This record gives sequence, C-alpha cells and structure tokens, in this order.
Amino acid sequence: MNTDEREVSETANKNKIRPDTILKTFWRDNEHFADLFNAALFGGEQVLKPHDLTEVDTDVSSMLKFNGHAETVQKILDVVKKTAYGVDFVIWGLENQSRIHYAMPLRHMVGDAFSYLKEYDEIAAGNRQDKTFQTSDEFLSNFKKTDRLHPVISLCVYYGENEWDGPFSLKDMLEIPEKIKPLVSDYRMNLIQVRSSESLRFSNPDVNTVFDVSRSIYERDYAKIRDVYRDKELPSDLGLVIGAITESQQLINHALESEQKGGQVNMCNALEELKLEGRLEGKQEGIEEGILANIRTCKNFNISKEDAIRNLMKEFSLSEPEAVSYVKKYW
Repeated sequence: MNTDEREVSETANKNKIRPDTILKTFWRDNEHFADLFNAALFGGEQVLKPHDLTEVDTDVSSMLKFNGHAETVQKILDVVKKTAYGVDFVIWGLENQSRIHYAMPLRHMVGDAFSYLKEYDEIAAGNRQDKTFQTSDEFLSNFKKTDRLHPVISLCVYYGENEWDGPFSLKDMLEIPEKIKPLVSDYRMNLIQVRSSESLRFSNPDVNTVFDVSRSIYERDYAKIRDVYRDKELPSDLGLVIGAITESQQLINHALESEQKGGQVNMCNALEELKLEGRLEGKQEGIEEGILANIRTCKNFNISKEDAIRNLMKEFSLSEPEAVSYVKKYW
C-alpha cells in the first residue's frame, strides 16, 4: 500500500459521516434548495428566492387521539424551509430517498398531514390562551372561522441507480372498483429521479454539476466525465455529495482526503483511482463486440456497406462518421 492509499484508508477508518447527513447539509443551503425546487416544480423559473427562505423545524411528530386512545407518532423530514408570500408563507419540505419505497406516496401524505396538524395545534393553543372565540363552534374546534393553515409542498429526490418503479400517488397503491374511483380522494407526490434528470433546468452550478456527474456515473459515461471535467477541479464538498448520491464510500473518503490537501477534487483522477474506469471500459468493450457482431451479420447476409452503416447508426445511436469508421475497421 503506497502513501496515498494509506492516507485514504486512514481517512476511511476515521470517517463516520453518513451519506444522508452529507445530502441534508447540501440541501440546507438556500441557493441549492431554491434551485432544486425551481427546476423540479417550476420548469426552471425562479419562483423561490434563496434570500426569502428560512429554516423550519423538521420534526413534525404529533400525538394522535382517537376514542380515548392517544399515541405519539414520530415523523422527521430531511429539510424544511419557509418562504414568505406577501403577508403569508408556504412550507417546502424535502425528503431524500436512496431506495425505491413502495409506500412512498403514503409516507408523503402522512408527513404533509403532520405538518398541517402541527400548525393547527399551534394555532389552537394560541386561541385557547387568548380566549377570543366568537361562537361555540369555534370553541369546540379550537379554530376560528377566519383561521387559515399554510400550504405544505413536499418533494422527494430519489437517488437510486435503478429506475423508480414504485407508485407516484395514493391511488397507485389502492385496489379500487371502477364504480367508486371518482369518489376516492387521491394524493400525488412530487418526485424527481437523479438518473433521469437531464431535462431539469438548473441555474445553480453546484446543483447542476452534482446531478450531471452522478447521472454520468450511473450511465457509465466515463467519456463524458473525461471530456467535460478533465481540466475542472471540483470543490471537495461537491465530491462528497456525488459520493453520497452514488453511494460510493470510497469517493466520499477521497473527497475528505482532498479537503485536507487543498479542498479540490479532480473527478477524472478520482474515478480512475476508484477503478470505475475499468467498469466503464468493460461496458465499452461489450458495445464494441456488439458492433462487430452486427457488421459480420450484415456481411454474411450480403447486406451493402451503406445499409450496414445505417443499421449501426440506428442500433447503437452512432453518428454517420462513427458508423463509417467501424465498418472500415471490421468489414
């Protein structure tokens, strides 16, 4: 083991930081948080302004009472922000998810309901203390006719490599007879997937880089990482986030090690050291074998070179010069 490998190993042994902690820290930054929600929910329009966001308690645990029975139910969100709209405000909640959860819409619905219940309890407590109820109905409700709750908007960010095949709404989780479908209330969650986020319009360069590099790692597109990031040094905290998203403890350790040496990470060097390049090149070798087999089949069936080129372009998403080059090489 050389000196660098020993230092990384020692960092790994000392490192107790959890990936979810890294992600929560990244999204607590108002610039990152606002850009994520603007890209995911507003098509990149700058609706949320970073300077308008304030931190809110993430614990929305509550006591549920029913028929004389009381039970405390715990629910803690990952990041919660509040933003003002005139004299009112909106609550924005973020939940990080690294695995497919087949009850996720229900989890989100419960989390939002607890957020509303928490605000109701606060308003009710104030009303009881002030004793300014105008009617007996207000007294029984602990809620005045003019009282209003504030909107809660939640977003789930799914970081997994596999495509989300779970439900997107409460109705997706239910077996509903056709006759009563219109009568059943639905709850649809907001979800984005890192692996298929190329259409999102990010404005913040940190958020865009984190999604772009993570997506390229999932796609094993090392050529893109090499071409785009060869001469770019990324801040070590972005390396940490990319490592957390892709669940690479080695990348997290390397980012921490780089932080001690100056705070910059070269993604090309990092991926080479982690031997991801070998896995990516292995996939490229498999593609080459497929192209070779395709060309041999065309040749054996007396298909013209022109048709073989067109077939390669279609089957392997190649440009015409690339397809021509392969036909010249293997014909």
